[in-house]
Amino acid sequence: MTTPAPEGTTSALDPVRAELLRSAHSDAEALLARAEQEAATLLDRARAEARAVLDEAARQGEADGADAARDLLVKARREARAHTLAARREAYEELRREAVARVRELRGSEAYASLRERLERRARCLLGPGAEVSEHPDGGVVAEVPGKRVDLSLTALADRTLAGLGAEVRSLWEP
Repeated sequence: MTTPAPEGTTSALDPVRAELLRSAHSDAEALLARAEQEAATLLDRARAEARAVLDEAARQGEADGADAARDLLVKARREARAHTLAARREAYEELRREAVARVRELRGSEAYASLRERLERRARCLLGPGAEVSEHPDGGVVAEVPGKRVDLSLTALADRTLAGLGAEVRSLWEP
């Protein structure tokens, strides 16, 4: 079982979090602008194809053409939506990669020793003084007692921080 990091643990990451949010907001806006442009281009092409189908349909029968045009527009809307969702997912994954990279940089900072000690104390607080605490390869600690495990690695802390942002993260790519 993985126990979430305490509020005090993440406060050391607040400056990193704020900078990540500022940087991610800019990156997400750029990604979303590209996705919206591509979606608009796709919709324009679909509309042009739909108009062409409608013109032909007028010669062959208005009812058949209207159905085909509606089908094309529905397909284009689905493709545009899928493209937008993929761009949002890509933006989130890029934000996550950037957050993890920046948090891992803490390992080389002067403050890391103090942070590691606080993480180890928190792990022992959560699992008891007999917990076996070890350094995680990415920084931070992992602690275990029989039947329980606490992951306070820097990567896990970054992931939990992003997950905890919820609507704040979604606001990065919503107008």
